[in-house]
Amino acid sequence: MRAIKDTLGGLPSQFWWLWASTLINRLGGFVTTFLALYLTVDQGLSASFAGLVAALYGIGGAVAAVVAGVLADRLGRRPTLLVSQLATAAAMAILGFSRQPALIAVVVTVLGVTANAARPCIQAIIADLVPDKDRVRAFSLNYWAVNIGFGVASAAAGLIAEHGYLLLFLGNSASVLLCAIVIFLKVPETKPQDHPSADQTPSADHDAAVERTTDDEPGSPAPGLGAVLRDGRFMVVVFLAFLVAMVLMQYTTSLPVSMGKEGFSSADYGFVISMNGLVVVLAQIPVTRLLKDTKPVTVLVIASLLVGFGFGLTALVNSVPLYIMTVCIWTIGEIMHNPTSMALAAGLSPAHIRGRYQGIYTLSWAGATFAGPLLGGIVIDRFGSDTLWAGCAVVGVIAAVGYGALAKPLGQVIAPAAPTRQQEREPELKGEG
Repeated sequence: MRAIKDTLGGLPSQFWWLWASTLINRLGGFVTTFLALYLTVDQGLSASFAGLVAALYGIGGAVAAVVAGVLADRLGRRPTLLVSQLATAAAMAILGFSRQPALIAVVVTVLGVTANAARPCIQAIIADLVPDKDRVRAFSLNYWAVNIGFGVASAAAGLIAEHGYLLLFLGNSASVLLCAIVIFLKVPETKPQDHPSADQTPSADHDAAVERTTDDEPGSPAPGLGAVLRDGRFMVVVFLAFLVAMVLMQYTTSLPVSMGKEGFSSADYGFVISMNGLVVVLAQIPVTRLLKDTKPVTVLVIASLLVGFGFGLTALVNSVPLYIMTVCIWTIGEIMHNPTSMALAAGLSPAHIRGRYQGIYTLSWAGATFAGPLLGGIVIDRFGSDTLWAGCAVVGVIAAVGYGALAKPLGQVIAPAAPTRQQEREPELKGEG
């Protein structure tokens, strides 16, 4: 009971509504996981085209990361998030009825913009609501919801796809629409000027950010993206997150294409990749508790190696159980890396331009969604799958070395901070919303 209380207690009720909306969204997240199989098996298109389409989705995501980050600061997190969800539901339904390759490419690009616009908004809301000392836990819980939904959706989608892919597109559209309804009814605006209780006093992360950007004083006009790009420590973290994410993105296109070339079915891939969600569901919270006293940089170094070599081992497997083993290895790296990296990015972000910072951080993932599948498809077509998996291991080592070099510059950015007024108000916050 103490472990459950330590894991789930002390977070604002608004966070849990956001958590619920994320879970609903991901429970119906059928399409992006199976898009490569849909294009290559159902539509008879090439692996290179599947990689191109995934890359276009990434380009859309890159645009969305920056634009949505700015809009989250200017217009608010909530309206930006709602518009993105409604547009995503519409684009998903249209994609299900699209048959021409050119039209598919256009709709997927639009979908990349609308779907990824939600990410900086959600990350900014979590950072606004949750104090420094609880952010790794909050991001871990949110990531847990993502993967509960992902595991269920992947297993179900593999079976549903056997009876026609249109059901996947319409089901995904409906889940995003329901997510938007929950956000509209239960998730408030959290921008500091609109929700003072979220950040009434300067926090440790805000103070550190003020030291780095002289024009970031509260009350002054919000600086542009240049202030973010000039933040050297933050941009290195963004680049290293991009490297790890680029390897992780191989599950979306390269892994199913590679398995398809080996004669495995869509149901086989669905079962294999569902292990990713299952491992996260079972291990995310225990791993987070186990590593709570470990230096974040150490966690990120180990995680990068697990991700790289987990995918690298794919070159040596030839059966469903062995594919599952590799998925389990890189999934442990994933659940170590992603929440810690997100909390680190939040800790480096000034509160009054947090949307812009989270937008640039999200850009690393959007860029990986573009570069990873595109490079993966090209490498598979020209050099074979084994070369791709070996390259993943090399990239994992590079990221690990990079994080290791940041140990001293990062210091204790996401270490527990002294209590702030927000933390003292937690009992009151839990009753709000």
